[in-house]
Amino acid sequence: MKNNNPKGILYILLGMMVFAVQDSIMKHIYSFVSLYEIYLVRTLVSLIIVLLFLKLTKRPIVFKTQYPLLTFCRVILFFFGFSSFYISLTVMPLATATALFFVTPFLITIFASIFLKEEIGPRRWSAVIIGFIGVYIILNPDFSNFDYLSLTPILCAFCYSLSMIIIKKTSDKDSVYTQTFTFYLGAIIISSIFYFIIGDGQYNTTDHPASQFIFKEWFTDLKASMLFMIATGVTASVAFILLFKAYSIASPSVISPFEYSILLWSSLSGWIFFNEIPNLQTIVGIFIIVISGIYIFIREKAQDQSIVTEKPLR
Repeated sequence: MKNNNPKGILYILLGMMVFAVQDSIMKHIYSFVSLYEIYLVRTLVSLIIVLLFLKLTKRPIVFKTQYPLLTFCRVILFFFGFSSFYISLTVMPLATATALFFVTPFLITIFASIFLKEEIGPRRWSAVIIGFIGVYIILNPDFSNFDYLSLTPILCAFCYSLSMIIIKKTSDKDSVYTQTFTFYLGAIIISSIFYFIIGDGQYNTTDHPASQFIFKEWFTDLKASMLFMIATGVTASVAFILLFKAYSIASPSVISPFEYSILLWSSLSGWIFFNEIPNLQTIVGIFIIVISGIYIFIREKAQDQSIVTEKPLR
């Protein structure tokens, strides 16, 4: 099954397209729905869909983790990491946010060296450095007037990369579906707690779009928002199933570079729906990040290591 690379590539391309659709929906609705309201509905829908998928395919359904402390840390990292990514969509173009998230391979490489004691050669370290140069080019920081919310996709990548290191530790006993269930349950619990703290909109006191997205009152116009929120859950779970299927039937080192196809889908979506056209500087930075990331994938294959390429980057 691991040699079915063409089919795996197709699943990756479809999965990335579906993720881009989900991100586009999130960008569309942030102005009239609260972030954690979306999170709650999205996660409930995703949980139901994945449970139905496992039931129909006669796969075991296991909620209990063998690593409760590490799993708790991973749930927190996932939850607040992707919260920061969705917040970034309020202040920057979709393609730019997606490109900055793809510093993930560089961060996973660094963390693998620190926490897993993996041997990283000078070529991969060079690729990491060059990749961060691409990030600098995209951000083009003017430190006298720098919007630090533009770093939120990188914060997401930071949290996600740490969670991938944890998964490297826990995957020997917890299946990918168990790890997914623990995140879903954790996200439902955290979102529900936020409802009682900020759900009445009492902290929504500024006009900044990111603040409005976080602190907006919940459930004010379900007729307009519910279908969109359900759609985020459907697209998230379909994309997850497609990616898991791809990595289960194909060689990760072969198919992982195709995850960068989401940059194409995000750019197209940003252009068509939000009139976002990347400037030359952003395109150059994205190109450098992609080339550096793919080079890390190639070096991992050459060194017979699976650090970055072992799991999907989304």
